[in-house]
Amino acid sequence: MTTTADVGELTGDYVLDTARTRIGFAARAAMVTKVRGQFDEFEGSAHLDGDAPSMSTARLTIRARSVRTRNRKRDDHLRGNDFLGTDGHPAITFTSTRVEQAEETGFKVTGDLTVRGVTKPVVVDVRLTGAEKDRQGTFRVAFTGRATVHRKDWGVSGGGGLISDKVALEFDIAAIRRS
Repeated sequence: MTTTADVGELTGDYVLDTARTRIGFAARAAMVTKVRGQFDEFEGSAHLDGDAPSMSTARLTIRARSVRTRNRKRDDHLRGNDFLGTDGHPAITFTSTRVEQAEETGFKVTGDLTVRGVTKPVVVDVRLTGAEKDRQGTFRVAFTGRATVHRKDWGVSGGGGLISDKVALEFDIAAIRRS
């Protein structure tokens, strides 16, 4: 885990380590249980400025068709027009517009989230959970993040009242600094 004194050392350009990153979601189903899922195909990059976090930026592109909930029938339904409409909208994107340091290792990342061709602002609460060089000398950072969105704001209206309008987005991010 990095300390405040080390935050300045984070400055650089990064790419997501897709093998160690998880982009997931959770929503109440039938108002009783939670359905959890994730996206298996994505790419992203960031510029981190440890001395001036407000100068940091992030970009993420998710292949909507890669949604997985461990239930094939549900996954196919989520890919359909009631939910993600992946045939007409193959990508979900997030592009940061502002970064604010909220705590010692906590940040509020505001950005434009585009789902089904609709773009709305979202604030993601992000926490730096680690930073270090690996055995090969590659510098890595790790973050967790969370945001709650109202799916109907993006035209995701399926579920017939059995699925909550609120969806929790969950991020476990690992990124590698480019040399």
